[in-house]
Amino acid sequence: MLRWLKKSRSPDKLKNLPELIKSLKDSDDFLHFENKQGNSSFFLYYFKTLIHENEFNDHILPYLVKEPLKSLDEVKKRVPVPGVIISEDLKVICEKVMMGFIIIRLNESATKCAMIPCQVKKARAITQPEVEFTVVGSKEAFVEALDTNIHLIRKRLPVHELKAYELTIGKLTNTKVVILYLEGIANEENVNTVKQRLKDLKVDQVVDSSVLMQLISDNRNSPFPQLIDTERPDRATSVLCEGKIVVLSDGSPQALIGPTTLVEFFSAFEDYFVNWIVASSARMIRIFAILFSILVTPVYVATLTYHYELIPKDLLGTLVSSRQRIPLPPILEAIFLELAIELLREAGARLPTKVGQTIGIVGGIVIGTASVEAGLTSNVLLIIVALSALASFTTPVYRMSNTIRLTRFPFLFFAHLWGLLGVTICFSFLIVHLLKLKSLGRPFLEPIYPLRVQDLKDALIRLPLKFQNKRPIQLQTEDTVRFNPVTKKDKNDFHE
Repeated sequence: MLRWLKKSRSPDKLKNLPELIKSLKDSDDFLHFENKQGNSSFFLYYFKTLIHENEFNDHILPYLVKEPLKSLDEVKKRVPVPGVIISEDLKVICEKVMMGFIIIRLNESATKCAMIPCQVKKARAITQPEVEFTVVGSKEAFVEALDTNIHLIRKRLPVHELKAYELTIGKLTNTKVVILYLEGIANEENVNTVKQRLKDLKVDQVVDSSVLMQLISDNRNSPFPQLIDTERPDRATSVLCEGKIVVLSDGSPQALIGPTTLVEFFSAFEDYFVNWIVASSARMIRIFAILFSILVTPVYVATLTYHYELIPKDLLGTLVSSRQRIPLPPILEAIFLELAIELLREAGARLPTKVGQTIGIVGGIVIGTASVEAGLTSNVLLIIVALSALASFTTPVYRMSNTIRLTRFPFLFFAHLWGLLGVTICFSFLIVHLLKLKSLGRPFLEPIYPLRVQDLKDALIRLPLKFQNKRPIQLQTEDTVRFNPVTKKDKNDFHE
């Protein structure tokens, strides 16, 4: 019996509809009953946890029991619900009943049935962005409902050129995934690349768009994300207008954006809502903070281990006095503090919000103070590691900040082995890796390499919007012009 049940779980292994119904009856939330009307009767089957009970009782059942059913075609005529399907395909029937359809059969041995849609639609309300929060701009964020997310984009982009390509991924989860792009703007090769990679996926489950990101990335072994995930509908709309592609997954409040470049991970969407001078300054600060976060601790270890002569005399005295009672070499001292920071971050992220904030603040103060007083670390290195951790959080995209923190550890080991030469070697390896990376087949380091002067207007700095009249060369869009720049004529407010 158990062997038969195991085989009957897949609709491909069932012979007919009665066997499918028998298999579904093993679930306690699957309801089935017979409605007798004189000499005729019909049978109803459905999952009570998947249907809308009020709609079923008010808009479906009264029309079914009004008169005896003589054929399945009468179900379409009677029930005032669009989308009624009549089929004998087991795969279709199994798929629809698991989506909240009601099965109607005229007798228990029938192989054909009618299916009435009666899904219960429960979704989280649209709230403010939590990860990509901005002071100015929209306060709407994606939710777990796919239709709602598409609505949030379409209301901002009400044009017929916006195309949605839907497919189902996951042998067990049957997750709906939608590819959005602007026809006539997005490069057809990029669109076909995304479609093909998603079609080729042979997985049993897709529970979030983050899983798709890992599966369709060009280099799955790279710690650097090659697609951007966003929770902001306005950002998704903006990149669609640039000619990029957006991928939405049912059950995920994050949208995937591609192709992308490294510099985009240091660009906050709020940069386009403020003056270009302020936005450019903020970007430069972020880039400096990232380089500081990666290099400052390894340079400290390399200098104290091999290159004392590089330290100014005034600063050398401070460093020597801070390390008088430290028994550990600089590399162990640095790793101890880096691991302590990572433990505090991980503990704060996994605990409830209020408790996590308390643990992060109190734990940082207690551990930092105690380690200095115990003579395990120097106060100078404690300040450096704290600033390094703080600088890593300036990255607008959370996934990239995780990569930045991870990157520090190889630099530390290379600095311990060969000093500043080791830092240079490790940095060379990093550059070579970034040069080889691609995003949907496009260069990841563009517009720095290959050099695209036109795209530099929105890379390390952000020039005024009047100069953003052309779409990025990297995307190879069909329509390269966004708008025609208009020269503003200065006018005096009054005549003397």
